[in-house]
Amino acid sequence: MAMRQHESNERSSVSRRQFLHGLAAAGLGAAAANRRTSGAEPAPRARLKLGLDNFAVRAMNWKARELIAYAARLKLDALFITDLFAFESLEDQHLRGLRQQAADEGLALYVGSWSICPTSTSFKKDWGTADEHLALGVRVAAALGSPVFRVILGTRRDRTTEGGIDARIADTVQVLKTARRRALDAGVKIAVENHAGDMHSTELVRLIEEAGSDYVGANLDAGNATWTLEDPLLNLENLARYTVCTSLRDSAMWETENGVGIQWTAMGDGRIDWKTYFARFAELCPEVPVNIETISGFNYELPVNKDEYWQVWPKGKPSGYAQFLALAKNGQPRQPHEYPSGAERLPAEQKYQQEELERSLHYCRTLGLGRR
Repeated sequence: MAMRQHESNERSSVSRRQFLHGLAAAGLGAAAANRRTSGAEPAPRARLKLGLDNFAVRAMNWKARELIAYAARLKLDALFITDLFAFESLEDQHLRGLRQQAADEGLALYVGSWSICPTSTSFKKDWGTADEHLALGVRVAAALGSPVFRVILGTRRDRTTEGGIDARIADTVQVLKTARRRALDAGVKIAVENHAGDMHSTELVRLIEEAGSDYVGANLDAGNATWTLEDPLLNLENLARYTVCTSLRDSAMWETENGVGIQWTAMGDGRIDWKTYFARFAELCPEVPVNIETISGFNYELPVNKDEYWQVWPKGKPSGYAQFLALAKNGQPRQPHEYPSGAERLPAEQKYQQEELERSLHYCRTLGLGRR
């Protein structure tokens, strides 16, 4: 705990401070301009909505009704169910019942699923073809009253496939275009996530623009941003105008012999300046819920000091790479979380996941998040 407290108090490099100062100055300048134009102080902005992504408590194996009850007990504003297997039925009548249950608890429902890229190493035919999967998701979202259907392209492994990530983006765009009319008619935006090292934010922006931003948006994932060599604040700047939902967690980063080590953490335990992040988030996408998706306790290394690593980045180091390295500059290594073996593992995993999530929600509330 002492080390985590030390981490949270560390100051980042000069380049990061300059970046944050620039953001703050821009925000203050815009506010001043608004006051000069209107002749009055702007109205107070509503607090950001706070929710959870059910993957944070995946070990519980809860179905939708149990997840709604849990989110209600935590007095959240939103619940993001990101796996269709959490639903006992995908029939409209059952889904409308869940919609009413959530409404009775004051919860906004968001829904999602997984890969819709038919050539991704992560694609599964659980829900038919990629086109069928996407059509099903739009229908489910409409029945639940979810404004979005979250999907992914794949993972970092797709950067190593034939044609690289550019080919996988093209294949995903083709699938998305088959659902344009259906999504627009249903009033559902298809939210593509920057997922597990598959796409840098600039690549996701290109995917959204090529498919059509009138019906495709972004699911913003700050933790996944670190796996594509991004400072989450820059990731937010790039994706905010497209963002329709979120899955957020903190990240600890440190220098290693091979490059950069990363461990996802509970909110407030890592290297991200959340006070600055959420101030900017409130300016750029104030009505989008902050859904917490903690996936804590394991380490992942990005061997950026090795030449072979850059083979999956044929266009060279991505924009914002210097700011990413600055986050790791003064970070301290973290030890992975250890679980007991055998029959004791599952209850220990369940307990740890709930503690990480609920501690994160508490931290977010100390920053003024949540409307309940």
